[in-house]
Amino acid sequence: MDSHRMSHYVRNRSLPMTGSPPLRIVHVLDSLAPGGLENGVVNVAQRLHGQGFELHAACLRFKGDFASRMPDESKVVVLGKGDGFSLKAVIELARYLRRVGADVVHTHNLGTLIYATLATLGGTLHPIVHGEHGQLQKPDLTPKRLRQRRWLFRCCRRLHVVSSSVRGNLVDLGLCAPAQVIVTPNGVDCERYSPAADIGSARTHLGFGRDDVVIGIVGRLVALKRHRMLMEAFTRLAPTMPQLRLLVVGDGGADRDDIIQAMREHEFADRITWAGHQNDLRPYYQAMSLLAAPSEIEGLSNAVLEAMACGVPVLAHSACGNAEVIEDNANGFLRQLDTPDILASELAKALSDHSHLARCSAEARARVMLSFSMEAMIRTYQKLYREGAGATSENLAATARC
Repeated sequence: MDSHRMSHYVRNRSLPMTGSPPLRIVHVLDSLAPGGLENGVVNVAQRLHGQGFELHAACLRFKGDFASRMPDESKVVVLGKGDGFSLKAVIELARYLRRVGADVVHTHNLGTLIYATLATLGGTLHPIVHGEHGQLQKPDLTPKRLRQRRWLFRCCRRLHVVSSSVRGNLVDLGLCAPAQVIVTPNGVDCERYSPAADIGSARTHLGFGRDDVVIGIVGRLVALKRHRMLMEAFTRLAPTMPQLRLLVVGDGGADRDDIIQAMREHEFADRITWAGHQNDLRPYYQAMSLLAAPSEIEGLSNAVLEAMACGVPVLAHSACGNAEVIEDNANGFLRQLDTPDILASELAKALSDHSHLARCSAEARARVMLSFSMEAMIRTYQKLYREGAGATSENLAATARC
């Protein structure tokens, strides 16, 4: 590493002072297509940009709709990656990082880490802060993928995850030690996401009846979210609950066409509403009686936090990071949701006790406001980036060994 860059890092070890150059953070993503990870990137960027930080995004394949939500869309670039590995994208990323003088390169999950590690010569040209946003899935558990993560994690100045369960997953797989991983929980804008003044009006605004019972699910249309299992559970409940409605919010994902087709062909299709992607989710949460989160694997779901901020109790699968925000039977419901029959039974139980559901509603919002506010998340990322941009002889030597 040359003396100019060394001195640049040392200058940035302290907090940015008034009049000092901002820290330039470059997120490397597949795209800014709508999703929980991308939503988190945008939320952090909006609040940090201009406050001692300058936020950029380098998208490997395409921009995506969330690019327009970045604080300065001119600082979003596309690297032109096609199918398979692209050396051209590596070269373009290296040029972009050099051109903007990146103080921190923030990668997300394995794919972007591979490109950033190559573009920064193992983190020696620009320090890497890497985030893992969910427990590793079956395709990530092959010996090759595990070796890749183990090697590449050594090239990162900081590792962070969205929940303690994700950290435990990485540690259990032998990819890192607990002390190496920082937990950076997602946060929610509790002013924007708030309960409806009149739930009945919130429902009629979306075309439901005032007294309808609305079960919602929010997320990309992918198998691990278990939309199909929820639809099967809905089939079991609908005949005896005439006011029950299912609200599906989200679009995109590998299983989009199959899930949409299943909704259209459902026995009670007239009681299922697919709202597609929505930039403003608040009215949809506000119309719900309960959010279903039966995902097979999840880090710390933005949808769960946003729904709870709106005073919507959540029925969630207990095998995910939801246990870190939901206290069972106090502010929501945690269950082992392994089959449609179990899911149907737990939905029926949760919806049957209206007074208990109301208590869970109030406690859900209180829980998010106390521990998962946007302000708390921003403070965490400020610290993460400042530490990532800082240099010591110890971490520079460790990076050089990578």
